[in-house]
Amino acid sequence: MSVRIAKFIADSGFASRRAAEELIVAGRVSVNGDTITTPVFFVEDGDRVCIDGNILSGRAQTELYMFNKPLNTMTTTRDPNGRRTIYDCLPPECRGLKYVGRLDYKTTGLLLLTNDGALARKLTLPSSNIPRTYIATVNCNDFSKLDCARRGITVDGVKYAPMKIDEIGDNDLQVTITEGKKNEVRIVLRSCGCPVRKLHRVSFGNIVLGNLAVGKIKKVSQKTIDELIKTL
Repeated sequence: MSVRIAKFIADSGFASRRAAEELIVAGRVSVNGDTITTPVFFVEDGDRVCIDGNILSGRAQTELYMFNKPLNTMTTTRDPNGRRTIYDCLPPECRGLKYVGRLDYKTTGLLLLTNDGALARKLTLPSSNIPRTYIATVNCNDFSKLDCARRGITVDGVKYAPMKIDEIGDNDLQVTITEGKKNEVRIVLRSCGCPVRKLHRVSFGNIVLGNLAVGKIKKVSQKTIDELIKTL
């Protein structure tokens, strides 16, 4: 099967498609020994693709991991303010993984990591409609305004899709969302008079955090990955 050279490079995980096109135009890519200078080029199975003379392998098998993100850690590779990041908590062999979406500094719980950048992007698209479930501990025990969030609400001009919210304790709510907008749970609950004190994600699609210890990482089975991909 033939694919565009830039897609082949992107699928290998070496660079994004745009960055791959820049490498091609710069004359740094060759196929079967011939330098390629246009992205309008197709490669076939068995072709030898090199970047700067180094052979580029095809995409490795997709791997997905669940990580129990600790409190007060940034979901980023490096924080300009010097705060601790998730990569400071990961073992060295996992520091090349890409995070799937973000959890904010104060939010704990399930964060997915993968070696597949394309999958990471697909999993975080609002159109994927993947449910994410959180346990929110709030500074309030009057839940009378939560029906606004259950129906869908607009806060500061931003529309938020309906949330599934269950009361599971005096100050605890189980909240399921599908959009994943930045700080969505905190913003919406605050607008309903229930400011969040603690936020902990317990599931992402069919992947459940369970009893994984804080700061620990665990590989997700191929069967579970396949089931998740089928929902996209």
